[in-house]
Amino acid sequence: MTNIAEVKRMVVSGRTRMTPSEAFVETLVAQGVTEVFGIVGSAYMDALDLFPAAGIRFVPTVHEQGAAHMADGYSRVSGRHGVCIGQNGPGITNFVTAIAAAYWAHSPVIAITPEAGTMSVGLGGFQEADQLPIFSKITKFQAHVNNPARMAELTARAFDRALLEMGPAQINIPRDYLYGEIECEVPQPIRIERGAGGERSLDAAAEALAQAKFPVIIAGGGVVMSDGVQDCVALAEALGAPVCNSYLHNDSFPAGHALACGPLGYHGSKAAMKIISKADVVLALGSRLGPFGVLPQYGFDYWPQNAKLVQVDADPRVLGLVKKTAVTVCGDPAAAARALLSRLKSRTLAAPRDEIAKLVQAEKQAWSGELAGWDHEKDAWSLEVAKGSRHMHPRQMLRELEKAMPGDAMVSTDIGNICQIANSYLKFERPRSMFGAMMFGNCGYAFPTMIGCKVAAPGRTAIAYVGDGAWGMSFGEILTCVREKIPVTAVVFNNEQWGAEKKNHVDFYSNRFLGVNLENPSFAGIARAMGAEGVRVEKVSEVGAALRDACKAQKEGKTTIVEMMCTRELGDPFRRDALKKPVRLLEKYKSCV
Repeated sequence: MTNIAEVKRMVVSGRTRMTPSEAFVETLVAQGVTEVFGIVGSAYMDALDLFPAAGIRFVPTVHEQGAAHMADGYSRVSGRHGVCIGQNGPGITNFVTAIAAAYWAHSPVIAITPEAGTMSVGLGGFQEADQLPIFSKITKFQAHVNNPARMAELTARAFDRALLEMGPAQINIPRDYLYGEIECEVPQPIRIERGAGGERSLDAAAEALAQAKFPVIIAGGGVVMSDGVQDCVALAEALGAPVCNSYLHNDSFPAGHALACGPLGYHGSKAAMKIISKADVVLALGSRLGPFGVLPQYGFDYWPQNAKLVQVDADPRVLGLVKKTAVTVCGDPAAAARALLSRLKSRTLAAPRDEIAKLVQAEKQAWSGELAGWDHEKDAWSLEVAKGSRHMHPRQMLRELEKAMPGDAMVSTDIGNICQIANSYLKFERPRSMFGAMMFGNCGYAFPTMIGCKVAAPGRTAIAYVGDGAWGMSFGEILTCVREKIPVTAVVFNNEQWGAEKKNHVDFYSNRFLGVNLENPSFAGIARAMGAEGVRVEKVSEVGAALRDACKAQKEGKTTIVEMMCTRELGDPFRRDALKKPVRLLEKYKSCV
């Protein structure tokens, strides 16, 4: 096979005679695509045959959902498109969960969806599905190639719109339209420069910040996406404003900075929550303020109800959507931060910087001390199960993982109880380092996403945090790591339960457990059988060394699964939207209260 690193990329300009497959691949080349994740299929084989000559690496995966998650991770690390492709019908429907996750992560993922041939549509043929409606609510743009001559035009438009709209796009191609001859021109990419926002809205935002007695910044995912972390730092320093990370964006502000308070949201930083509760002006920079990310935690509602909210986002549809705003700025977060900083330089600021700095330091020290001594979950059920367990207490284990974490690490977290408790222990100094399942909250996210991250940034250490339930959905991608030589470290929390849901059984259903207890095999043993390294850790004293050894092995090209044997202690659950203490009206169910 051609060594892709040595291929000189094709350049085609002007109207040229070619096949639709060539037009499609040439458009990928023009858009800078160098990797595509997927499972091989006859529906697009003519285009696939051209990938090596075009300098495109095809990364064959175990499952199409994994391929789309890899494209998501690739995109979030690189800031470029992530691309996935599959066989028409069942291969494409397998994309759905991961494309929905990418939608809520604002990732410009391109889902290439070959479709049944035009002469068999509607006849109920083999692997036929109506593929556009399925993705209509979880993509920002859909391109259906309705004529082979429009292959390059529509493919390019989907790539352009994915970046413009900050989310996934679909390219739907009838499989017979990849053949024949056409004459077309391959469009060059359209890239826009986003501005800082309207002059009047920026003036109003600067005025509110200048008058603030206690300004607090929420640094959201938009800060990372706009490469604006240093701009956020400069603005925070000028204001003397504490900075909270928005939920699952612990990499949006350097954790070691004196003004850094840590993440808001589920199992986040109590220091950040106490500090923002005192704010009179909140600057939400690049955050849509999703409702799950500002829910009450640790027994108190920390959102400052009387504070003025200044919200800055590049997407006008999220401005004022969740929280009432005093000022809205539709602009690029990095550019807006620079524009605000420029306006504030000539103003007298009302905030007492020294007092705020002392308060921030005190709250951070108090929270750090509380975390350092928080060895067990505090509810009666968790304390009881911890007594008889020979396994590790999750918080003690998470502290050791934090201490052993390499400085260059990228960490993805799945949607499980221990993974979410880890939100308090994950700290980063550089952006594009933390990758959560975001608001779609699907299990099986972290491991394949981190594989995509590693492909995009092979020089960085790649670590996935996964609960045992989610691991059962995703560990097949070990084969992708081994076969494709993509070394990743997975830390698997084995507590033999679906923990987040089990906590609801404890709190509302008198410990009547149904469907939440798991009987697991040796995940370390399975890893070894699949060609990876597998390590089982049972003592807290062994945790740090196990992670360091796995990261060292990763540098040597080896994938390692570190199986952490944990107690069944349970942190607070994800959500209780409709949960209440049950009331039973029928006599036969009276015992179920």
